[in-house]
Amino acid sequence: QVQLVESGGDLVQPGGSLRLSCAASGFTFSTYAMSWYRQAPGKERELVATISATSRITNYADSVEGRFAISRDNFKNTVYLQMNSLKPEDTAVYYCYLRGFGGSWGQGTQVTVSS
Repeated sequence: QVQLVESGGDLVQPGGSLRLSCAASGFTFSTYAMSWYRQAPGKERELVATISATSRITNYADSVEGRFAISRDNFKNTVYLQMNSLKPEDTAVYYCYLRGFGGSWGQGTQVTVSS
């Protein structure tokens, strides 16, 4: 059974940093691309970043390019999202997503950027 468990969300001041983690189980993690999405109140869920199975390819939304970095550890079955220079508009629930295997979502972790 596929499981994705996010952690690391918190309340942070503008300009601060956070690192989100997503621990995966129930599938061969090293063979699938993974993504982070986010959903702010009253808005649609949006794609934030994607990383290929081997980490060779990463893609980012224009709104986070240069501030966020996606990475993965295929030995720990974990994908990360390093978020720097956070802005109030980054406030959202952040979700981990398995790209393949029918697709699967984690439960989300809340990130709030506020002074």
